[in-house]
Amino acid sequence: MSDALSLKLIEIVRADPALMHVLRTVRGLGLPDWRLVSGAVYQAVWNAKTGRPAGYGIKDYDLAYFDGADLSYEAEDVVIKQVAAAFDEPFRSQVEVRNQARVHLWFQNRFGEPYAPLHATDEALGQFVAPTFAVGVRLEADDTITVAAPFGLEDVFAMVVRPNPNRPLAKGWVKTIENARGRWPELAVVEAA
Repeated sequence: MSDALSLKLIEIVRADPALMHVLRTVRGLGLPDWRLVSGAVYQAVWNAKTGRPAGYGIKDYDLAYFDGADLSYEAEDVVIKQVAAAFDEPFRSQVEVRNQARVHLWFQNRFGEPYAPLHATDEALGQFVAPTFAVGVRLEADDTITVAAPFGLEDVFAMVVRPNPNRPLAKGWVKTIENARGRWPELAVVEAA
């Protein structure tokens, strides 16, 4: 992963007041192995690149964490409620929380494809629908921002969306692309081979 692109991503995240609010609030909760992932992160880059205002087109903030100690929905729901209580609206209804240790329990029923158990939040990024979507950030205790992007950041900054080569084409691929192009028509899409 390019250090220059990581630094540019961090600069964009720091310049987005909503992203920083979410990162600061979540950091204060002490969740295990957490990251803000996917849309709100890569879409912040797209907004910066296209001159759109911070927050344009961002529908939610995907908060991933990893806690393998209790895989029950009830334990995850406690965290969902804890996170919701930490925010006022509109963030309360926009921050979506998922324990990555549990995804394999429900993914196949919801999306129709198998999903192997994970060992860490960053491992989940490798399963995302597109390399562009596979990016996460965390505000650390010392105020640094760490970046996880297993496919690198080149596609994010080039505004290229291509299927993840390590998994089958997602069933909702066409709708995902249509939704993204509706907000960012500048996107280049590489269709599955």
